[in-house]
Amino acid sequence: MTIVIENIPSVSATAGAPAGSTAAAAAATAGPTTRQAQFVLTLSCPEQPGIVRAVTAFLADRGFDIVEHQQFDDHVSGKLYLRTAFTLGSDIHQENGLNHQDVESLSSAFAPIAGEFAMDFTINDGRPQRLLVMVSKFGHCLNDLIFRWQAGSLGAEIAVVVSNHEDLRPMAEAAGLPFIHVPVTSATKPEAEARLLELVAEYNADLVVLARYMQVLSNDLCESLRGRAINIHHSFLPGFKGAKPYHQAYDRGVKLVGATAHYVTADLDEGPIIEQEVFRVDHSLDADALVTVGRDAETQALARAVKWHCQHRVLLNNTRTVVFR
Repeated sequence: MTIVIENIPSVSATAGAPAGSTAAAAAATAGPTTRQAQFVLTLSCPEQPGIVRAVTAFLADRGFDIVEHQQFDDHVSGKLYLRTAFTLGSDIHQENGLNHQDVESLSSAFAPIAGEFAMDFTINDGRPQRLLVMVSKFGHCLNDLIFRWQAGSLGAEIAVVVSNHEDLRPMAEAAGLPFIHVPVTSATKPEAEARLLELVAEYNADLVVLARYMQVLSNDLCESLRGRAINIHHSFLPGFKGAKPYHQAYDRGVKLVGATAHYVTADLDEGPIIEQEVFRVDHSLDADALVTVGRDAETQALARAVKWHCQHRVLLNNTRTVVFR
């Protein structure tokens, strides 16, 4: 049994987005809203009867209201994956030693059930997750993340932008974000990666987002960031890896262009896939046009992956993921 205490973000409009603005409109059209959950329980365990009943009874007996529940029974692995969002009800049932506002207290109370069913679980509270966004010279993904953050539809807070180049400093600083230049060469890469980990700690970053960051991370750094770093790959994996993937796609006459958002691992561009986006194309588009279409795919796939991760909708299933959209 593994217990991990994390936090789930709340989605709120950002100050500075006036009514009638494009950002405000995006927030208003971000999708249907549900009652705000104060906590989210996620778990995986061997499938057997009684799991859902035990979870819902635990919450109901303590006066919690379930506002969202999703589950997936993987018949291949024989495991159950579950996500339950819940909030304090109007009739709280007091229990000796239980603090209904504290995830550690809730986790301790839930631990006997987790032990009975051999669960790996997390209980997350309402603090928005903080992002450290890494970029190089391409700004479309950063620009999109900033827009969604300002519109209140990203589901997280951008804490800082880190880059190995100065090109995107104006974009970050125009949004009021700290921009930190950490140059990288083959000789200085260990020092640069050590500095990155310092910044993760300094800015209390929960998630590192590689928004077209054009440097390969070392195995040690990938291991340090396991499960808390997302990369956007400018290709519909597993095809067209390496340099100029859209030009490779053009040369092959593809009819689909896409992008892949995945967790970072030591195996380059081989991490568990969270989201993929594709657009249909035809012979009339040259390589430059495919790049433009591909950038749209990149921004959409990355934004969804970041939001779902920050809402604790992504559960690892070996080399794959279960995503409760």
